Amino acid sequence: MMDKNAKIYVAGHRGMVGSAIVRELNRQGYQNIVTRTHKELDLCRQDAVEAFFAEEKPEYVFLAAAKVGGIVANDEAQADFMYDNMILEMNVIHSAWKNGCKKLEFLGSSCIYPRLAPQPMKEDCLLTSALEKTNEAYALAKISGLKYCEYLNRQYGTDYISVMPTNLYGPNDNYHPTHSHVLPALIRRFHEAKEQNLPYVTCWGDGSPLREFLYVDDLANLCVFLMNHYSGNETVNAGTGKELTIKELTELVAKVVGYTGEIRWDPTKPNGTPRKLLDVSKATALGWTYKTELEDGIRMTYQDFLTNPMRAER
Repeated sequence: MMDKNAKIYVAGHRGMVGSAIVRELNRQGYQNIVTRTHKELDLCRQDAVEAFFAEEKPEYVFLAAAKVGGIVANDEAQADFMYDNMILEMNVIHSAWKNGCKKLEFLGSSCIYPRLAPQPMKEDCLLTSALEKTNEAYALAKISGLKYCEYLNRQYGTDYISVMPTNLYGPNDNYHPTHSHVLPALIRRFHEAKEQNLPYVTCWGDGSPLREFLYVDDLANLCVFLMNHYSGNETVNAGTGKELTIKELTELVAKVVGYTGEIRWDPTKPNGTPRKLLDVSKATALGWTYKTELEDGIRMTYQDFLTNPMRAER
C-alpha cells in the first residue's frame, strides 16, 4: 500500500488520464503528488528525464503520458506515434528503475491486442496474431513499454505493473474533429450540427464495429487500486465488459447532445477493428468493478465540453 505521504509522480497530469489519476489520488488523501508540464519536462529528452528523477526520486510513478489520437492521426503519423511514445516510455521507466522507484504503473491501450483476437480479449492473447494496421505503430510502442516493465521485473526484481484500458472518455478529453477519438469527436460534431441547425451529420464507416467505453474517472480509481493491490508481470485489462455498435453509440451521443437531424454513414471511411471487447474478469477477481454507466458518463463529458472552451477549440 502507498503511504499517504509517499512521493508520487504522475506523468502526463494534464491529459485526460493523468488528470483523472491526480483527482483520484487527491480524493483518497494522497498529499505528495509531483507533476511537470511538457514545457517544464520534455519526456522525450533522456538527459532531462534522468535529471528529474535524480532530483525528485519519486517512490511511485503513474506513467500516463503519451502521444495519442484517433484513426486519422494514428494512420497519418505512424513514425511520430511510434518514436515519441517509445522514447518517452523508455526514458521514464528506465530512470524510475535507476533511481530506486518502489513501484511503477504503465498505462497502455487495448489496441495492443490482435485485430482478430478472440472476444472478449484476455490478457494472454497479446502477440498471438497481427495488429490492426491503422494504429499498429502506437500499439507496438505500448507493447514495448509493458514488455520493458516485465523484463525489469524478471531481471532485477522490480515491481512494475501495467494496465490496458479500453476506449476512454471523460473530462479533459480532446474534442478535435479529426484528431480525436470517436466519442469526443461525435460530441463536438453533433453539438456543432445542433448549433448550426444542420439537417444531417455524416459519420465514418458503416456503424457496425463493436466498442466498449470506460469513463476515465473509473479508470483512475482502478489505477490507484492496482498500485495498492496488484503485482505481476501480466497486464490487467480495464473496462466494463459491455459493448455497443458505433451506430448505437452515435445515436446515444446525438440524444445526449440534443441533435434531432439525420445520421448518415460514409462507408468509404475506415471502420477500424471490427470488435474490441476486453475480458475484465481479472480486475473483477481482484475486487474492482466500474461505476459509471455510458449514458451518464456521456452527459458529464458533454458538460465538460460545454464548460471548457479551450478543449472544444483543439
